[in-house]
Amino acid sequence: MKLFFKFNLLLIIATMMFSCTTTSEKVLPQMITTDVPERVAGQTDMIQFAAEPISTVRVGFIGLGMRGPGAVQRFTHIPGVEIVALCDLRTERVDYAQEILRKAGLPDAIGYSGDVNAWKELCERDDIDLVYVATDWDSHAEIGVYAMENGKHVAIEVPAAMSLEQIWDLVDTSERTRKHCMQLENCVYDFFELTTLNMAQQGLFGEIIHAEGSYIHDLSAFWDSYWDNWRLNYNEKHRGDVYPTHGIGPAAQLLNIHRGDKMNYLVSVDTKPLMGPEIVKELSDREASDFRNGDHTTTIIRTEKGKTMNIQHNVMTPRPYSRMYQLTGTKGFANKYPMEGYALEGSQLPSDVEVDHENLNAHSFVSQEMKTALMEKYKHPIHRELEEKAKTVGGHGGMDFIMDYRLIYCIQNGLPLDMDVYDLAEWCSLIPLTEISLDNGSIPVEIPDFTRGSWDKVNGLQFAY
Repeated sequence: MKLFFKFNLLLIIATMMFSCTTTSEKVLPQMITTDVPERVAGQTDMIQFAAEPISTVRVGFIGLGMRGPGAVQRFTHIPGVEIVALCDLRTERVDYAQEILRKAGLPDAIGYSGDVNAWKELCERDDIDLVYVATDWDSHAEIGVYAMENGKHVAIEVPAAMSLEQIWDLVDTSERTRKHCMQLENCVYDFFELTTLNMAQQGLFGEIIHAEGSYIHDLSAFWDSYWDNWRLNYNEKHRGDVYPTHGIGPAAQLLNIHRGDKMNYLVSVDTKPLMGPEIVKELSDREASDFRNGDHTTTIIRTEKGKTMNIQHNVMTPRPYSRMYQLTGTKGFANKYPMEGYALEGSQLPSDVEVDHENLNAHSFVSQEMKTALMEKYKHPIHRELEEKAKTVGGHGGMDFIMDYRLIYCIQNGLPLDMDVYDLAEWCSLIPLTEISLDNGSIPVEIPDFTRGSWDKVNGLQFAY
């Protein structure tokens, strides 16, 4: 009997390996497929969508807990912005944000609080262009849909959606209303990531074949900071990579996802939950015997063009912070955590970068001096414009300010946003899809084409100016 089971397991693995040798194969043996709802007649995609320019962007903020006040503070430094309204369930949080405006020499905004549906009144105002959402995860998509239906562009904190139903609601509402729906993924603007993306786009690493990303962050100091324990409760009830966007966002940009390539399927594995139940016991003095989410989750993704991604999630165990951020190319390699570095073939280096060819090989990182020279030479235009101010204003070292500034800049100038609703959909889809994979014995799960066939309409990621 043991030999029978072992033979069948080997047969399944061999069949899957054979299927993975060709990019034309769409459905693997044992793969769980996912539905793509038909686009409503007359509704078109949002690829490269640009709305009418808005010279002064009037903003309403919903959610003023951990992330919201920082956003309000950053927006006081962006020209051409009027902060119209502030909303939070707790009145004291609105008062706290009003004080930020006063310190910046700005008038108080209209305040909404004290009712779980107060945010709807904000969305219904006719003097707001953009709704900025920084509430708990479960409410993100509902607020985003309602804001767009009331004629507002919307920017939503990560993750913007937690289920396939929520994701499709955001995609369809954005397409139908012709309103921007952007996920507030700040890590794509970090200095190493954006510089490395610029290098990759200029061919320094050859063809990128593999990218890695993660959210590895010991949250032991933060669990009791989440209102009504919402974040830990979600991990208790759900399994999978429940916070994937910091890791997959930069990786997806490197691989031009829905800009010439698309994600086809994923496979996810996890450890057993050990720390989660302990944290529940510590915070609430109750047993969590059915805690669902493992301490560490690893997800492998394969794309239409034969590229791969490795995305990981771990917020439970004591480890140094890491988003991994790594790329493997045919001519070079880049890595951010735990040590920043580049490994390149000598032939790939530009002529104006001084090279010690005798000691240069791709088996080790280039010298610190050469790394510094490369990062200066390939500094992204966004950083050349905004780095100094971003580091002064702050927000995770400045990348939050760059994210907010670029959002407003594109709206003011009637340009496509750096991240569109399909980035939101693809990056958030790991949340429900990894849970499906894990609950079915780590079986491959198809990743929907949220563009409905427009994934190769644009050739490569470009930021608009």
